[in-house]
Amino acid sequence: MIRGALWLVQAIGEGNTFTKEQLREAFPGVSQADRRLRDLRDFGWVILTSTEDATLLSEDQRFVKAGVPVWDPAARRAAAPQKPVSAKEKQSIFTRDDYMCTICGISGGESYPEDSNQTAVLSVTRRTTVLPDGREDVLLVTECKRCRAGNDGSPARADEVLEDIRALDASERRRLARWIERGRRGSTPLDRAWNAYRRLPAAARDEVRSALEG
Repeated sequence: MIRGALWLVQAIGEGNTFTKEQLREAFPGVSQADRRLRDLRDFGWVILTSTEDATLLSEDQRFVKAGVPVWDPAARRAAAPQKPVSAKEKQSIFTRDDYMCTICGISGGESYPEDSNQTAVLSVTRRTTVLPDGREDVLLVTECKRCRAGNDGSPARADEVLEDIRALDASERRRLARWIERGRRGSTPLDRAWNAYRRLPAAARDEVRSALEG
């Protein structure tokens, strides 16, 4: 696909036509070269066939416009079509994040403190993240609907988090290290009981509530 993109830009040029025979001659021995060019459409490249442009012959195609520079790994990765998150992946991410929004910490189905009429709906989303060494990656996280809607698209900054942690004094860093080791912040028995209750199925929560009222 990358070689095909460079060939279109360097040998054909935007607005010009080419034939399948030219494509085969440019890439001898490459199977399904035509399909590799079609993959460029997922990256914003406009390549028309006779079906879409009536002025073309059946063996002709027109290179209308270049899209994402797919020869640039960072640009290609950022624009790559994303596969939907599978049910298995979602369950794994929900479990890892304790069925809580990683942005505001609310549990699924819990009412927002400032709006008791609105309850949190959780989903697994992709979040661009700057890692401690400066690399960017797209990672799966649990977010509530409200936090997802308010996301301005800026990446999560693991590099800045690391700098903030290094700025803590020794006692604070030791306390944070304990939280990191446990995988959760230190909490009271009341906090733990509430979070465990919120993760129960609705029918089980009803039974717990009835038992307490009795």
